[in-house]
Amino acid sequence: MSQTHVPGGDQPSELGSRFSNFEQIEHAVMQDVTAVAKERSAGLTPRTAISRAGLDSLERLEIIARVERRFQVQIPEVWIDQIECSQDLAAAVEKLISKQASSANERVPVENYIFEKSPEYCALQREFAKVQAAGEEDPFFAEHDSISNQLTIHQGRQLINFSGNNYLGFSGDPIITEASIQAIRQYGTSVSASRVVSGTRPIHNQLERAICEFLGVPDCVTFTAGHTTNALVLGHLFGPQDLILHDELVHNSILVGCRLAGAQRRSFPHNDWQAAADILRKIRKQHRRAVVIIEGLYSMDGDYPDLPRFVEIKEQHQSWLYVDEAHSIGTLGQTGRGLAEIFGLPRGAVEIWMGTLSKAIGACGGFIAGSRSLVQYLKYTCPGVVFTIGLSPASCGAALAAFEELSRDNQRVRQLQANARYLLQQIKSTGLNTGDSCDSPIIPVILGESLKALRASRRMNELGVSVQPIMYPAVPDESSRLRFFVNALHTHSQLDRTVEALQLTLG
Repeated sequence: MSQTHVPGGDQPSELGSRFSNFEQIEHAVMQDVTAVAKERSAGLTPRTAISRAGLDSLERLEIIARVERRFQVQIPEVWIDQIECSQDLAAAVEKLISKQASSANERVPVENYIFEKSPEYCALQREFAKVQAAGEEDPFFAEHDSISNQLTIHQGRQLINFSGNNYLGFSGDPIITEASIQAIRQYGTSVSASRVVSGTRPIHNQLERAICEFLGVPDCVTFTAGHTTNALVLGHLFGPQDLILHDELVHNSILVGCRLAGAQRRSFPHNDWQAAADILRKIRKQHRRAVVIIEGLYSMDGDYPDLPRFVEIKEQHQSWLYVDEAHSIGTLGQTGRGLAEIFGLPRGAVEIWMGTLSKAIGACGGFIAGSRSLVQYLKYTCPGVVFTIGLSPASCGAALAAFEELSRDNQRVRQLQANARYLLQQIKSTGLNTGDSCDSPIIPVILGESLKALRASRRMNELGVSVQPIMYPAVPDESSRLRFFVNALHTHSQLDRTVEALQLTLG
């Protein structure tokens, strides 16, 4: 007679006479594990640790979600970390089913209809309590009372600013501001409809042509936000028969898109093109379409991938390549044209280029660039175009002016890159850990503990520098950090004062 660990229980549950019922639950759970793990489930037994299959945290949660849907139960969050194998998961399901049966005539638990009692909200409050217990304040959603460029005003104090993505200083630039105002005067504050209905204005087409000319692509289409662009385009282009293979450090918007698509999702170690190739070699032919997703510049670490290698493997395995250039347009390459410019590759080597207008471009929105056939299909069918309002005139005007300025003069790009090199060199000279940041305006200072990062951010603020802490769960606790976004408008004096503040804070 075997025994099974029941998450949330005081003792292992005796299967006893219920073994037949439990065996059926266990078999169904193994089916869900196999559906997610695919070929990695070979050799797994109900007692084998699920981690042996090499599943990442999102895939483990996908298994939990499948099991919850199958048995119509909700596994408490506090149980999940205790579940190590399929047998543990089956035991949790058995306990919940038994609880449901015994409480069929009882009232609905208060946590299921009063949000303040819900486990998700309570978990958030526990995180706030940890911060308060450490004597710190919540550093997020802080009000800033000025344009976010090289400086910012917070609580009446002017700080050197490293907390925003206005890399080239276009947001707040008089030329960009005036272009945005003129667009509002001509077209109003809203286009008042989706573009496919009656929301298209000449300025939309002008902006898209400017993006195409700047990047050297046949066509593009704009969206109202960068997050929406990734989530809805991926969810629209791919489905259950497809494979989405992505770098483990891609943005949340890509992960949301994967879930909307319902495709099989696999991640590979950061920037490891060889690992991606190995996965494609093993399972590419099991799927209709396959797409490899990487970023042009990774926002947590300030590094970028070996694009030619990824182009090589996607061609070898008849797959698509999707590159998120949210942080690399305007920042990488001699003229700010991004990852393709760094490696001297034609834009046609990649099927789908994604970018945002809210960072280096200084406006708001996103875009997809690629072939005319791809863009035409998205314009007429993607929910992010067909069923939502067109990009606002203000954003169109600002973005159009920014691309015109970038095309005319790349001095801002050169200054940004010079500032980034200088700050990285100065921080490195102090012996602090800047990870893999290289040739980019994103510089992490890795501290290795969430509370340490929180306190360092507060102390830097006191010393006149605005820099945000990045903590668990955004990164593993041991990788907690301060993250610096460099600006083209920063002066050497401001950068030197920042390094001095770091030494006082962490020395």
